[in-house]
Amino acid sequence: MNDVPGRRRRVWPALVAASVLTLACAGVAGVAAGVAGAELTRGPSAAELRRAAAEEVARRWRAWPAGRVFPETVRYAAEQGGMEQARRVGISPRTACDRAVDAALREPLRRAGCRAILRATYLDALQGVVITVGVAAFPDEAGGAAAMSALPRGGRPAPGLRALSFPGTVVDRFTAAGRQTSLARKSGPYLVMVTAGQVDGRPAKAAGEQRPTMFAFAGDIADRILAGLTAPLPPDCASREWRC
Repeated sequence: MNDVPGRRRRVWPALVAASVLTLACAGVAGVAAGVAGAELTRGPSAAELRRAAAEEVARRWRAWPAGRVFPETVRYAAEQGGMEQARRVGISPRTACDRAVDAALREPLRRAGCRAILRATYLDALQGVVITVGVAAFPDEAGGAAAMSALPRGGRPAPGLRALSFPGTVVDRFTAAGRQTSLARKSGPYLVMVTAGQVDGRPAKAAGEQRPTMFAFAGDIADRILAGLTAPLPPDCASREWRC
């Protein structure tokens, strides 16, 4: 007989150890697979949803149709009381930051990371005041804050957002010289700039003493456009606009 009792005694412990090691590895692999499966099948966490919501807002300037950014009509508080509506005259197809502002602002906006400036022009209900609204998009909130700090103070229109006129319309005489006041609002990665004047294009110096409330409604327009652009929406991870 070739079997040696001592050798058999040495083989059995080795086989037992190998079996235990195999079972242990299988157990670890099973746990890892379970964790991976749970990670793949679980829904997004609260932090992931917040991040997705912020990213969705930051993409709206290019994901939304221009008519959604700039509604056809925007309500505002009238000078004489009550509510009126400003009517959109047109939207610029150009979005380059440099083309939307005066030369003195181009470098500050470039340093702030300006991605685009969308512009549209509105006419008040009485068709006497025209305003151009510019929505500037930045990578983050800090960029918008940096750009806002470069804007002139006290409502001075220059250097600022360039007037947007449309030939053959009632606002075709609204030019750089006709800008009489300006303002800005900021929220998240967006900066909304407004420049306003009168439809006849008269320069500020020729306008004489103005009523302080003449252009007050421009702030309402800016606030409503900014609110619509930054309002949070319920997460929709199945939509192409969301990346949950």
